[in-house]
Amino acid sequence: MTPLLGHQAQIAAFVEAMRGGRLHHAWLLAGPKGVGKGGFARAAAARLLAEAAGPPPAGDGLDVPADHPTARLIAADAHPDFRVIERLAREGRGEELARNISIDQIRALVPMLGMAPALSTRRAIIIDAVDDLERAGANALLKSLEEPPAGTIFLLVSHSPGRLLPTIRSRCRILRFQALGDDVMTAALAGALPDAAPDELAALVRAGGGAPGQALRFAGLDLAGLDAALDRIADTGDPRNAERLALAKALSAKAVQPRYQAFLERAPAFLVERARTARGAQLDAILTEWERARDLAASALPLSLDPQATVFQLCGHVAALARTRAHAKG
Repeated sequence: MTPLLGHQAQIAAFVEAMRGGRLHHAWLLAGPKGVGKGGFARAAAARLLAEAAGPPPAGDGLDVPADHPTARLIAADAHPDFRVIERLAREGRGEELARNISIDQIRALVPMLGMAPALSTRRAIIIDAVDDLERAGANALLKSLEEPPAGTIFLLVSHSPGRLLPTIRSRCRILRFQALGDDVMTAALAGALPDAAPDELAALVRAGGGAPGQALRFAGLDLAGLDAALDRIADTGDPRNAERLALAKALSAKAVQPRYQAFLERAPAFLVERARTARGAQLDAILTEWERARDLAASALPLSLDPQATVFQLCGHVAALARTRAHAKG
């Protein structure tokens, strides 16, 4: 199975509980989206089941070799004591997912929970993400958390734990996750994208904000090229509009819609990054441009705004950074 990168404190806490006879029946894995909570849940479940069924994998972390019987069963989606509950694809909508995890998906666990685990004394159930449960599904899950079947461990992934039912939170041990550092981010992305150029990896690290899952949404979209264009516009002010016109034209075709959408996210974020090193009046001016860029980017897709005009206007907010810098020096 893919090695888990980062989150060493969380790994240590789970392993200590697993081997110390104090393993709580429900774990709430809480933290920003894309930092690796789902990967942690899958790794923790695999290690738990592998140690319970044997032979125990070597090492003190959560890694399980790909040739271990438990790992092979999980990879084949054939492990009788392992379930992952997540949003399903909508019928007839391609890869589009349902808005929620339904109560029927939670009810489908009842036959499994009514029997003893098949291969050991343990079973693991992952819900990714528990935030996606519809209200009736959350209430159905609560019944299992209140009266957990023997040997069953729930791993609940949550991006917004404050929005969950208090009764669900109160029955879980909370394990909090934070954004990853740049070094770990680079290693994670390099492993996922072995052919990516160094400048592209660096751009993805910046865009990910410590969350590999977020960064990988931009894979293959030449984020480094977008950042380089934004840097030039911000540094020079693009007095003849050449840079912004070129970028607007490049992102306006229907075939490059994913890259256009990436730009809609990246342009406001770029202004935020520049604001971190600004002070006083310059900071105020940059934040004003950021607010305008944020609002424009957020409305572009819902209002079907013209992509070429939208990109040109967003670049104008970035170009204003040259003016703010000149005023600060003056």
